[in-house]
Amino acid sequence: MTATGSSRLTAADIQKGNMTVQSDSPVTLIRPPRGWQAINLRDLWLYRELVYFLTWRDIKVRYKQAVLGIGWAIIQPIVTMVVFTFIFNQFLDVKPDAGIPDDWYPIFAFAGLLPWQFFQGALQRASTSLVSNSNLLTKVYFPRLIIPSSAVAAGLVDFGFSFLIMIGLMIYFGVPFTLQMLWLPLFLMVALLTALAVGLWLSALNVQYRDVQHMVPFLLTIWMYVSPVVYPIDVINVSGFWKAVYALNPMVGVIQGFRWVLFGTNPPGWMFAISMTMVLLLLGSGLFYFRRMERTFADLI
Repeated sequence: MTATGSSRLTAADIQKGNMTVQSDSPVTLIRPPRGWQAINLRDLWLYRELVYFLTWRDIKVRYKQAVLGIGWAIIQPIVTMVVFTFIFNQFLDVKPDAGIPDDWYPIFAFAGLLPWQFFQGALQRASTSLVSNSNLLTKVYFPRLIIPSSAVAAGLVDFGFSFLIMIGLMIYFGVPFTLQMLWLPLFLMVALLTALAVGLWLSALNVQYRDVQHMVPFLLTIWMYVSPVVYPIDVINVSGFWKAVYALNPMVGVIQGFRWVLFGTNPPGWMFAISMTMVLLLLGSGLFYFRRMERTFADLI
């Protein structure tokens, strides 16, 4: 850019902030943010339609040219429920929560699989979402938070179809429908926020360290067995302190909440409060870390 007179505005002048030279047209200096930045949720709202289109794109791409299509969202939890029933209930004699008939173990396991498989799928997609959308990151501006958010939201479709199977199982086993089911969206929202919170950390780290995408399946396998998916929470026979440590796992409160809603078991109570606190801490720190690393995504990806 040439300034008026005999002076020239050089790249060095711009880098040093030397903007005293007169020019016929205004000069806009764009610099990447430094340090910890505030979370700009206003931009996320302005680009809300993009969340919808990216979510719908993820759904279509996932089932494109699939023989069974959306049927995989139904087959996977059913087959897993059958395997868990044979291995844990029939062979290892794992029983449901107190107050639930022993022959209800299949639906008991399915109630744990519902939030878990939603969380698992959402976290897997969110953790690799930035790398998978590298072409968008390097070409056009939009709030980068939209990418992991849409990856998590896409799992709600699978959850909806799986929940239809849950309703069928409740009718088959004679489980009554009660007003407690109105609490179900709350626990689903906590599972969504948990996947988003952890997904923000992992997706940002995966841009810099590609080992993260290989670590996620192992992490989820361990996470499932420290969550009460296949066993009742009553088998955790430890003191109050260690049970509070166990409740730091956010999925403990979510899964226990699902079973309380559906079967009227013991409410999650203080364990859910601990899990919810952990979710908020993970989400808050994940948002700030994602925002801090956002300026390097296009260069590293």
